[in-house]
Formats: sequence, C-alpha cells, structure tokens
Amino acid sequence: MQRMRSLDGVRGLLAVYVLLGHAMPLTMAPPWLGALCAHGQAAVDLFFCLSGFVIAGSLERHNGRFFPFMAARARRLLPVYILALGFALLAACQGDPLPRLPWRQESAWEIFAPTLPAPLWPHLLAHLTLLHGALPQSWLPYGWMTILGPAWSLSTEWQFYLVIALISPRRLESFSLALLGAAFLYQALPHGGFSRAFLPDAAGWFALGIASRAWVLAGRPGPFLLALAALCVLASLTAPAKSLTALAWAGLMLGQRQGWTKTLAARPLLYLGAISYPLYLMNEPVERLAALWLAPRMAGNALGFSLIFLPLTLLVSLALAALLHHAIERPLLRRKTAPRLPAPALSGL
Repeated sequence: MQRMRSLDGVRGLLAVYVLLGHAMPLTMAPPWLGALCAHGQAAVDLFFCLSGFVIAGSLERHNGRFFPFMAARARRLLPVYILALGFALLAACQGDPLPRLPWRQESAWEIFAPTLPAPLWPHLLAHLTLLHGALPQSWLPYGWMTILGPAWSLSTEWQFYLVIALISPRRLESFSLALLGAAFLYQALPHGGFSRAFLPDAAGWFALGIASRAWVLAGRPGPFLLALAALCVLASLTAPAKSLTALAWAGLMLGQRQGWTKTLAARPLLYLGAISYPLYLMNEPVERLAALWLAPRMAGNALGFSLIFLPLTLLVSLALAALLHHAIERPLLRRKTAPRLPAPALSGL
C-alpha cells in the first residue's frame, strides 16, 4: 500500500490542535476559543484510528513477523521518546507554573503534574518500558500521566503494537471484531483500577481504523460499516459525543475514497505531519518552561502573558520538533533496510 499523503496532513493538524488544547487553559483565552480547543481526547481518538489504519499495513509488510515488526516500531518511536522524556524530567524539576497563573482555567490541572512523583524510579521505569498506561492505579497512582503527560497515548499505542504483532495479517478483519468485543466488555465490566490509557478503553478506535482498510483499499464497505455502527452504539452507552468523532473519521475515509482530501496533502501540512510525532511529545514541557519563564516577567498581566505565551510555545515547539525530525528521525529512516514504515499515528500519536 502506498502511503496516503493526505493522512500525513491530518496527522499534522491533529498534533497542532493538541498543542493548542494544552496551551489554552494557561491563558485568558475567550471562552468560545477555549471551548473550540477543548476536544483533545477526540483528536487522540482520531490518532488511534490512524494507527489502526497504517499499522495494519506495516504488519502486512513485515509478513506478520513479531520481532521484526516490534523492532521496527521501537526504532521508530524510542529515540525521540527517550529525548522527550529526559526533557520533560528537566522541565518538571524547574517547578510548577500553575500557582503563578491565577487566571488559569480549571482544566490546566489535568495537563500539568505539579511535581515529579515520589518515589520517581517506578514511574520512570514504567515510562521507559512504555507500559505506564497498562498498570492499574493501585499499582502506580496516576502513573499514566506523570513525567510526560502526552505519552499516555503512546503507551496505549505500544500496547496495541504488542497485541497486533501476534496476529496474522490474514486475520486482521477478525482481529478488528475482537477489539470491538474487548471494548464492549471493558465498558460493561468494572474497570475502576485502570486509566483511559489502558488498551481496551481505546480498542474500538483501533478496530475502526483497521476495518477502514477494507473499504478504502479494497472497496468492501461491510467491515467498516459494522465497526462504525458498533463504535457509535458503544459511544451512545458511554459518551455520546464520541459518535461525532467516529463520524468525522467516516467522513475522512469517504473523502479518501472520493478524492476530496487533496488539500490535506498540501506541502505545509505534509511537513507538519512529518514532524508531528516530536511535536506531540515536546509541546507540554515547552509550555511548562515558557510559563515559568514568562509569568514573573508579566507581573500578573494576564493579557500580555496570553498574547506572548501562545505564539512563543507554538514557535518553540515547532522548532524543536523540526530539529528532532531532521537530526534523529530522518537519519534513522535512511539507515533502515526494512520496508519503509509509516510514521506512528501520534507523530502519533
């Protein structure tokens, strides 16, 4: 399968949207603007759909071989992730910016951990193995969000990779049905010990992405329509607004089929897609450091802080993401002898 260039553009737009969603609660943005950027979870759900779509193709190119597939995934994700994790550790050591921002919105507390967890080593070990999202809260309280907040979804992705790597490429459609079943069971059974970073919580989105391939690439809409209907039913039972996210993905896939998404393959959007993985990971520590540096200089001037903070964090995050892409990601891609892999969905995610 040739990579669909417009999906790279979507990936870039989603990464920028997540960045803005993290930054807005620290500013005195108008309520309508804050509400417009307050759907970061929906963006991550779309990242998971993208992952289901492209990672299924990656598994096929590796002929369903577990170790080559996982080794390729590790080479693609871990170098930038380790650097971002170290940067986040250094940023967290500088302090908590929220007490210095009396105008902050309440949701800011959900984005920035005030300090590093104590003891640090179990959280750090869980993050280094990318399994921090799979551990019950009773084992590691808030472990899915400590140190590097955006990495919770990367842990979900890693869990997905470990599971799909065990599946034969010929069984992918059956596997998507199994993921949907896991999603329904997870919502039906008590699961208070796990966070939203646990794979079953997002399994339906990965299933929708996998099922989309049969429609977009082979012209068979049946698996896709079944997955879409099941996900909408699940959303109606848990969070009805998520049905809109599923329908947005359906619209994107329809656009792929009909050729309506060519504008998403514009060169600037493709570049955003190329740097979206480091952009997604680096934006939170950049925002923490920018807030710590800027708040005392603004001396309580909420408007001045907001007008400088938003463009500052956007430009610095983009510059760091571009640096990591050209210094780390591209050289590694050139050295690989395996078939070229799609960027992680959180790049995604």
